[in-house]
Amino acid sequence: MHLYYQSYGSGHPLIILHGLLGSSDNWHTMGKQFGESFHTFALDARNHGRSPHSTEFNYRVMADDVRDFMEQQKLSSAFLLGHSMGGKTAIQFALTFSDRVDKLIVVDIAPQAYASNYNPDLSALASLDLTSFTSRKEIDALLTKNIPEFAIRQFLMKNLMRDKEGKFKWKMNLDIIRKNFAEINAGLESKERFGKPTLFIKGGLSNYITQKDTPMIKKLFPQSTVATIAGAGHWVHTETPGEFARIVIKFLQE
Repeated sequence: MHLYYQSYGSGHPLIILHGLLGSSDNWHTMGKQFGESFHTFALDARNHGRSPHSTEFNYRVMADDVRDFMEQQKLSSAFLLGHSMGGKTAIQFALTFSDRVDKLIVVDIAPQAYASNYNPDLSALASLDLTSFTSRKEIDALLTKNIPEFAIRQFLMKNLMRDKEGKFKWKMNLDIIRKNFAEINAGLESKERFGKPTLFIKGGLSNYITQKDTPMIKKLFPQSTVATIAGAGHWVHTETPGEFARIVIKFLQE
């Protein structure tokens, strides 16, 4: 697997893994900022963005993809930062290839299983016959019924592209993502421990990390701390970018 990536700056390598239905483009502004201190790589996960599609889609193979990327870039080790699905991929990677991670940052996700195997946003996207639309405005108008939040619609519509005939299609592998959505919600279990510095960043308005997750986090990551950013929801890095960047850089430079 050869993942698409964007590279910023120089210094010790920092690898960024995006969340479900996201891409490296979501981290462009933050990547440039981190690039002032680190050689930052923002990756597109398999079945997302401009990376290859595959019928396999789970945290084990996505962790293997990160290992392959490091081999291709000749990186013996790196700082690793992941948000949501990317956070779970980072967790899987750190527990499997601990010698390749110097410090770990997990953004607004825990190793736990999440209850819902149904995602209304995925269903709304799958219900669209993209070949029948001539403009993004038409697609946005139809999505509004099921996805009223403007910011979420804009985030999802970044996955739109046109084929060689000018017809709209999704960049991501929507069918495989839907079929394997239970895998993305699954909890991560490991007999291994990651004993290096680890930071979990939680949005104060988000419920993705709760007090009940503390024992599991401490068991798997004994050198971990949790930082809460007040006023931020699940998309911590876009809602409070200044505070998020300050916390990340401080942790990585300590």
